[in-house]
Amino acid sequence: MRTTVRRPLLAAAALTAVAALALTACSSAKDTAASADGKGGAEVVLRVPDPGNSGFLAKGKKDGSLDAALAAVHAKVVWTGSAGPFAPAAQALNADQLDVAQGSITSAVAALAQKPGFKLFAQTEPDGAGEGILVKNGSPIKEIKDLVGRKVAVSQGGTSEYLLLKALEKNGIPVDKVERVYLRADQTSGVFNSGQVDAWATWGTFSIPAIANADAHFLADGKAVGSDNYAVWAVRSTFAEKHPEVVKAFYGYLHENGAKEKADPAAYLNVFTDAGPTAVTPAEKEIAVDFGKQRAVDSPITEAEAARFAVVAKFYADQGVTKTLVDVKPYLIDVNSLSGSGQ
Repeated sequence: MRTTVRRPLLAAAALTAVAALALTACSSAKDTAASADGKGGAEVVLRVPDPGNSGFLAKGKKDGSLDAALAAVHAKVVWTGSAGPFAPAAQALNADQLDVAQGSITSAVAALAQKPGFKLFAQTEPDGAGEGILVKNGSPIKEIKDLVGRKVAVSQGGTSEYLLLKALEKNGIPVDKVERVYLRADQTSGVFNSGQVDAWATWGTFSIPAIANADAHFLADGKAVGSDNYAVWAVRSTFAEKHPEVVKAFYGYLHENGAKEKADPAAYLNVFTDAGPTAVTPAEKEIAVDFGKQRAVDSPITEAEAARFAVVAKFYADQGVTKTLVDVKPYLIDVNSLSGSGQ
């Protein structure tokens, strides 16, 4: 049974995000679509969400190393839109406005239940340290059972809703005993900080500043709730069919540079600027480095991961997040098997 939920600004925000991405990508798509489909010349364009100010992709944008890696397969990157929630990114993939994007397996399952225009080609093991359910320091909520009768902010169908539902299941709490307040993750911090919700299920992008700056802590992290919430990389299906060599080269860059970042997370913070709204503050840096060292590295999707993806899909169907059971396996790519050209 699904509890009654509040959905302030959800539909409008999702449409705004997709519209913004579409507008940003529009001119690039027009100029490069022929090349991206292999009809306008030898160079293939790979459209990637802008990585922001931190992480190995931000460094790859700054130093040109990603373009150098793609040049080996006669391709180049075009940064378009911005990295954010996977739901609008999946719509952009389906609409041929984007070629690759990263999200969670939970959000991917939700998107595949609607219009599967993409496939998954890489995975990162669940972030047990950086994702979880936040409460404010001093909150009377001390354990999961204390969420009964409370409001918890979640993003619909993605990481945060999954984390809450897993926590409730593990502790034997009926889902209708906790009110889910559906909000986009990037709209939730103010609501959480003002006390309009009692807890917030989220991931590292938002948990780090909340812990560092907003007197919050994890009631339970991903490890505690038994999360199978892998991070995954998705590629537009048509792009993967036509340019497997580009997908493989991009994966190689992810794997190699993800390992470098894991070894020295501090070197990948504030790549472009150490000031302004995109900068990691000194208070956030220690937490970001700690979480970064615990994260896994992008790797191929094997049968073992496929089995765990199936568990997530069944959980979502059982919980009513998806109307039917999503079979993820047809949408998985063995990146090690990719070679040559799909032309």
